[in-house]
Amino acid sequence: MTGHIRKRNLIVLGFVALVALAALGLWRYGYVQALDRLQRQGESDLALASDRLTAQLQRYRELAVFMSEHPAVRAVLEGGGAAPANALFQDVADKTSALDVILVDFSGRVRAAANGTGGMNLGSTAYVRRAMQGALGTGHGVGTPLQGRAYYHAAPIFGDTTGRVIGAVIVAADVNALEADWRGSNPAVFLTDAQGVVFVSNRSELLFWQRQGGQGALSQPRGTRPAFTYHTTAGYDIWHQMWDPYLPREALHITRPLPVIGFLGAALIDIAPAQRIALLQAAAFAALCLAFGALLLVATERRRTLAQANALLEARVAERTAALVGTNAQLLREAAEREEAQAALARAQADLVQAGKLGALGHLSAGISHELNQPLMAIGSFAENGLTFMDKNRPERARENLSRISEMAQRMARIISNLRAFARQESSPSVQVDVCEVLRSAFEITGPRLREADVTATLQAPETPVWVRGGDVRLGQVFVNLITNAVDAMEGRPVRALHITVQDGAQPSVTVRDTGPGIDVPDQVFDPFYTTKSQGGAEGMGLGLSISYGIVQSFGGEIRGENTGEGAAFTVQLVPWDESEAA
Repeated sequence: MTGHIRKRNLIVLGFVALVALAALGLWRYGYVQALDRLQRQGESDLALASDRLTAQLQRYRELAVFMSEHPAVRAVLEGGGAAPANALFQDVADKTSALDVILVDFSGRVRAAANGTGGMNLGSTAYVRRAMQGALGTGHGVGTPLQGRAYYHAAPIFGDTTGRVIGAVIVAADVNALEADWRGSNPAVFLTDAQGVVFVSNRSELLFWQRQGGQGALSQPRGTRPAFTYHTTAGYDIWHQMWDPYLPREALHITRPLPVIGFLGAALIDIAPAQRIALLQAAAFAALCLAFGALLLVATERRRTLAQANALLEARVAERTAALVGTNAQLLREAAEREEAQAALARAQADLVQAGKLGALGHLSAGISHELNQPLMAIGSFAENGLTFMDKNRPERARENLSRISEMAQRMARIISNLRAFARQESSPSVQVDVCEVLRSAFEITGPRLREADVTATLQAPETPVWVRGGDVRLGQVFVNLITNAVDAMEGRPVRALHITVQDGAQPSVTVRDTGPGIDVPDQVFDPFYTTKSQGGAEGMGLGLSISYGIVQSFGGEIRGENTGEGAAFTVQLVPWDESEAA
């Protein structure tokens, strides 16, 4: 066992070491890939920032060239007064946000200026010397001749007759104003001049710091040098600095030369996101590998344990085989007793089913006697009328009554079939039925009952057919039940009125209202054997509304009862006929 544990521990340690090496390699690869993305994004940001600054500075160069051709400028150099030029320069400086506009003669002496710097000599500055050679001069500095950072454009002025340079116009751009809407943005960008001094930056704390060794680190203009280290990873320059909390501690250093304005642009891109991405990738890889290794180790140990348990189990099975032989005989005896008990249970269940069938037969008999009472009355009436017509020698009317008797007999047969189908939870296919015609037939069947009870019945239905899904016999049975129940409920009432309304539309419905006493318990009115009639008569079985409820539901409809204050109202909501069903 000890040897097995030692071997397992060595395998686990080797696997962990292999996963660690693979995760380290993945971290290195992901880190380099993330640095590449940061490099491309940083170069794009640096190019955008430097191009914007260059374009802003170039506007002042064009202004210098434009002002060098102005007549008021030439007039000063040709011996005129400086007042018009001073006013012109002041107006131009105000409108263009220039720090100053200066006119110097060939010797470099200031002859006119927007900010009143007359009398100074700028002949020693590089940009003035360049302009006196007939080219556009540029320069930058602090306090020459202005206070604050300025970038200068000098445009030469040529004499009209000699063609030689007689002076220059200098436009000073306010670098601080150019940085105003750029300061604090990401990434950190700074521009250094030929001496390595930071002259423009979106981080004011870096101004006037100086590079050490051309492309090297930055140092403060005064004081000790802050902590700084530098290394290269896969060709990318990484700076580690402790200069300022507003600068990234570890940053990707990228540069871009700006020859048009004479600066070197640089940006510091925070590499913390790249490190996080690489770390997350490596951690996810290591977690997956360790999880897989753990599952593999668990599966191996489980298989080994199962093998040991299997060997032990086989030994125990061999020991207990003899005991099981005797137990098997006892089980056979118990199985025979169980089979006898199951046979007795099956016989009892069959008896219960037969008893249920007998009970259902009793319910059907009660329903048939309830539903066939009105058709039988109609048959008797038609038979008596037929005999009367035969005695009066009117065979055609007698034949008509015999036809009615035949129809009633067929209707009774269909009613019996529908009641049997309802009791067995069966239904014949639904067809297209005109609910108005079904109601008229129901009125025809219940007409004698209505007249006998002295009930005023009205039918409000559309003149056009209202097609619904159902069966004419079963639907007629529902309406006959509702009408006869209403008539029974109004017995003995001073006002006996029955009103039936048919509504067409997306949800066709039929509402039967009476002037009876209403419904005692609306929630139980559709329960089987629920009735408020006398329990001894043929009209009091309590199955009519229950059967009607089942018939309407078999059509996909709904029936509900409620009290109206003047009596009861039953609403039968049906499903409109869809021609696609016929197809």
